[in-house]
Amino acid sequence: MTSLLLRTAAALAVIGSSSAMAKDNNDFDYTVDRFADIEVLRYRVPGFEELPLQQKKLVYYLTEAALYGRDILWDQNNKYNLQLRDLLENIYKSYDGDKNNPQFKAFETYLKQVEFGNGIHHHYSMDKFTPAFTREFFADRVSRLPKDKQPENADILTKLIFDPAFMAKKVNQAEGEDLIMTSANNLYEGVTQAEVEAYFAAIKDTTDTTPVMYGLNTRVTKDDDGNVIEQQYKVGGLYSDAIVKIVENLEKASALAENQAQRAAIDKLIQYYKSGDLKDFDEYSILWTADTGSRVDFINGFIESYDDPLGMTGSWESIVNFKNLEASHRTEIISDNAQWFESHSPVDPRFRKDEVKGVTAKVITAAILAGDSYPATPIGINLPNSNWIRAAHGSKSVTIENITQAYDEASHGNGFNEEFVDDPAMRDMMDKYLFITDNLHTDLHECLGHASGKLLPGVDPDALKAHGSTLEEARADLFALYYIADPKLVELGLIDNPDAYKPQYYKYLLNGLMTQLMRIEPGKDVEEAHMRNRKLISEWVLEQGAANNVVSLENKNGKTYVRVNDYPALRNLFGQLLAEIQRIKSEGDYETGAALVEKYGVKVDPALHREVLDRYANLSIAPYKGFVNPVYTPVTDNNGNITDITVSYSEDYLPQMFRYSENYGTLGK
Repeated sequence: MTSLLLRTAAALAVIGSSSAMAKDNNDFDYTVDRFADIEVLRYRVPGFEELPLQQKKLVYYLTEAALYGRDILWDQNNKYNLQLRDLLENIYKSYDGDKNNPQFKAFETYLKQVEFGNGIHHHYSMDKFTPAFTREFFADRVSRLPKDKQPENADILTKLIFDPAFMAKKVNQAEGEDLIMTSANNLYEGVTQAEVEAYFAAIKDTTDTTPVMYGLNTRVTKDDDGNVIEQQYKVGGLYSDAIVKIVENLEKASALAENQAQRAAIDKLIQYYKSGDLKDFDEYSILWTADTGSRVDFINGFIESYDDPLGMTGSWESIVNFKNLEASHRTEIISDNAQWFESHSPVDPRFRKDEVKGVTAKVITAAILAGDSYPATPIGINLPNSNWIRAAHGSKSVTIENITQAYDEASHGNGFNEEFVDDPAMRDMMDKYLFITDNLHTDLHECLGHASGKLLPGVDPDALKAHGSTLEEARADLFALYYIADPKLVELGLIDNPDAYKPQYYKYLLNGLMTQLMRIEPGKDVEEAHMRNRKLISEWVLEQGAANNVVSLENKNGKTYVRVNDYPALRNLFGQLLAEIQRIKSEGDYETGAALVEKYGVKVDPALHREVLDRYANLSIAPYKGFVNPVYTPVTDNNGNITDITVSYSEDYLPQMFRYSENYGTLGK
């Protein structure tokens, strides 16, 4: 199965223009905190104050529903995460020693990392965080806690922190290993990869033309007799206490719905949470897709499958948003022309959709980020993920422009362009066009790329297995790369310069070939699906274009630079690879797809890697960025009626994390 949330990672967070600071012209300070390899930012919610009161209240209750799902994700990520979070937060809040003690400072950094990763593992590399404080410091601080705050399994939690081999990797994607037994997440218990694959192969109805997304909302384990079973996430099932609170707030949101279509979608989501029936989820997805008239919108549920090594179970997440009316004109033009793009795609006509249905797109303003979209978040989303629903009912795509704006503002003046782009003309082009072409790339990726193409009859949506997410992201990226250079975009008025695509091409290859390597530890492979996707595309065009010198890596004064020598030929290469990856998906050709990923998307040149790390070290740029949320506060009259919802941006990083743990903690520690 492909990733259950098909989205664009925020690669643009690393690349900025060459001037200004991390404050905008209104002196809004985007930067909140910086630690380890992470920078925490704020984002604005422009336009919220102007919403009618009913829409403000709707946003508020949807954000409450979002925040109550936090514990679910923590537990999905590792079965000890909630106990560990509780212990770490108690130690930090009770600490009465020297706050400048190096041991305490190291503990504080570790706590911040765990909070950012929603658990013990890094959100991107999937490796376990390494503490810089000692066992002795930790044991001493645990012993000082009141007895009711000391965990019964302190030995296990200590091992989790300090033993690098224990639950080392949240998601393992190493070819040839048992991906379930070697992954430390909590989506499976006591089962092997072979047992899980055999279980789902046995229950799937291969003749069903409207199949559910098997395993989406379950933990797979064994019963007392040793039979493989699924435990459902639902009211009365796993995570019931959290889901009950989510449902309570969804019911309040339903009463405030903007129209009947929105109310029907919310009510069906509530029904799904109560039943756990994936047919209910499909019906919800159809209703949600059809609701294009509401300004306020949301995602809420078990959606993204990157944290499942088999790409089936969805991690819990939510984003609440409302439509940016002015900026959505851009995406509406794209979605209105979806059939033109599909019909002119360079892929084999057998794999194109004959009729593109229900593709809608908009630019949104995020009001809250939650679950697996917090603190790190996507910049674009395309849902639903069910292939048959997309074919029969269409999809909704969004670009989250207040998030991309925050990334852009925070990256100004970071020195990246001066270090890695030695062509002043290209730097000028990047300053002028990257923000709009980054957003256009996201629009095309989400709205058209993921919505394009079709499976041949009888092809299993899960046929590409562990490589499905990487290949799906590559397919959508290639669609966007191919069309961002098309004269059609100038004709439609989306860009005003036919060469505006060039800095997007340059940045994409620079990232895929070089700069994303700053996120990889020396000696390790590329494992995250978006990174593999970008590397696969970039390495493939570098190799395929070598004979005609389309793209090259050149050394200048001991530093490596990307050279794009023939932009039209590069576009043709993108089109060729798009055609091949679409064929792989349409035919379910696992062997060829796996070979592409393993050859081009995984292995790292150690010398180039070392060079990139050394050059980044001089810039002091955080490889990863995420956000704190705004705070929404109801204003009430003397009778307790809500008369307004205010929004503030003053909450800092750890205080927000502690408040969420205190106010929205729902699952037993």
